[in-house]
Amino acid sequence: MKNAKNFYINGAWVSPAKANDLDVINPSTEEVCETISLGGQADTDAAVSAARAAFDDWSQTDKGERIALLKTLSEVYNDRAEEMAQAISLEMGAPQDLARAQQVGAGSWHLGGFLKAMETFEFERDFTATEKTLYEPIGVCALITPWNWPMNQIVLKAVPAMAVGCTMVLKPSEISPLSGILFADFVHEAGFPAGVFNMVNGDGPGVGSQLSAHPEVDMVSFTGSSRAGKLISVAAAETLKRVSLELGGKGANIIFADADEKAVKSGVVRCFRNTGQSCNAPTRMLVERSRYDEAVEQATEMANATVVGPASEEGKHIGPLVSEMQFDKVQGLIEQGIKEGAKLMAGGVGRPENLNRGYYCRPTVFADVTPDMEIYKQEIFGPVLSIMPFDDEAHAIELANDTPYGLTNYIQTADDEKRRRVARRVRSGMVETNGSGFAQGSPFGGYKQSGNGREGGMFGLEEFCEVKAVSGWTS
Repeated sequence: MKNAKNFYINGAWVSPAKANDLDVINPSTEEVCETISLGGQADTDAAVSAARAAFDDWSQTDKGERIALLKTLSEVYNDRAEEMAQAISLEMGAPQDLARAQQVGAGSWHLGGFLKAMETFEFERDFTATEKTLYEPIGVCALITPWNWPMNQIVLKAVPAMAVGCTMVLKPSEISPLSGILFADFVHEAGFPAGVFNMVNGDGPGVGSQLSAHPEVDMVSFTGSSRAGKLISVAAAETLKRVSLELGGKGANIIFADADEKAVKSGVVRCFRNTGQSCNAPTRMLVERSRYDEAVEQATEMANATVVGPASEEGKHIGPLVSEMQFDKVQGLIEQGIKEGAKLMAGGVGRPENLNRGYYCRPTVFADVTPDMEIYKQEIFGPVLSIMPFDDEAHAIELANDTPYGLTNYIQTADDEKRRRVARRVRSGMVETNGSGFAQGSPFGGYKQSGNGREGGMFGLEEFCEVKAVSGWTS
């Protein structure tokens, strides 16, 4: 079925300048569930032009007017949450429970966080008695989002950009475009002025590259692979536009001997969530040697007990990987781990029993993993856990930091001083300790090759602002 809604440009649904269709595959069945159109240069130019034309008026709107529209958007989002859950489940394989509670829930959570932040965000701040610091919208923003947590990332980019007065062009992932199309419909229903929010479907080499290099785009906000992030940075360098990147990860979950008895099992569940397709997944489990054998046994039991099934079904199971390409990549890395001598404790290559169609992967646990192995180094992006022992605190920190990534690390210990000490030493933008989740509006982002910039709450609003110093200001 061909989707009747193609691109959302200047407040209206429009057809592509030149037909270039792409089938969207249901990863649970490997069947076509929708057909969309991919944009070309003319479509990109039209969307950027609409955003540029709308910027002057939108950037000067009253803060209260923008908050009112965002509140309406929040109401539309929540009213149509089930539509969004079904779109995400269909396009990228999130099971029903996960799609509703976490995939759609992430969007409403962040939207609420931005509304709270906007209530106290000051666009004009006193620096001295005669000098003001102004926070002004940066301009036209290109928002390029991934397939694995569609609403989490679209909301983290589009909402703060709109909130501070930017205009934008969204390019959702061509693998999971249905949720992006639906979000555009939400924005339209909420009544945002024409040109403030625009959406063009396309792939990275096409619309993604066009937006990154476009001279009328002032900022690119991208979430995806580190490889793509580097290409975007190079493309954007010609015009020196701001680039905000949220990239890959290879999180370490440090489990000390005195950690809670459920720490290992919780770590496995967290690693396998969303079928392991999360940049902040704790995929390297580092266990203090005195507890290592027990941890391997517990992790193996949890992996063997993890149910895999279709996204259309209710329950706490994990769904398929998103695509054939992702399936092949994960299978290849599992094979590589076996060849390199890691001890396969659960799972392995191939699909789970009774699932002979769909991009399903066996929940896999490797023990005795060493730093020279590819499964230790690479972001696998599948339900694959690597376990290794450490001897002491210094060794744990060394292993945790032994990666080009630096997004999220995890620490489990009953010793509060040790927990705080290790949290200061690990090189990552986020550190989750003892299973305590992050607060609404917390800064999301990484160190090193996990990217730059921060998303969420007050930090996300500032990300889309220029800072202007004005002297001689008197009231």
